[in-house]
Amino acid sequence: MAQDPSQASLKDLVSSAVADLQRLVKAQVELAKLELQQTWRTAAKTSLLVLIALTMAGLGGIFLLVTIAYVLVALGLPVWAGFGIVTLVLFLVAAVVGFLGYRESQRIKGMPKTVAEIEQTKAALTSAVSEPVETIIVTEIDIVEIDTGPLDSRPSSST
Repeated sequence: MAQDPSQASLKDLVSSAVADLQRLVKAQVELAKLELQQTWRTAAKTSLLVLIALTMAGLGGIFLLVTIAYVLVALGLPVWAGFGIVTLVLFLVAAVVGFLGYRESQRIKGMPKTVAEIEQTKAALTSAVSEPVETIIVTEIDIVEIDTGPLDSRPSSST
């Protein structure tokens, strides 16, 4: 029995829509992977640079601070006062570097493009689903009944 052209086109339309949706989901997953890789690289690079800078500054700072403490002692301050002043400066520098690291961490954005794409897809699917689907299907079935004749001559759709 030959299949009705209007039923085949409806089936083709549904198959095409499902295939398009699958491609869209795959593309969004690929976009998410790409954005995660880029974000990871940026975060790793930033972390490495901050770690190296803090290590070098820490080592150099230790030698500098010990030198300054001994200079203060040589200028006539007690040893505890010289090292106390140096310790206070060390804590101030740590606070400034910690603030700079926090500010740099705010530049890590995550996946804004992926989130935007998913929101667009969700909105498109929501608007497509909110349309009166029953009316569209009933109209097409009515056209099929008018064009094809009696119901008994149509192929069964019990698959």
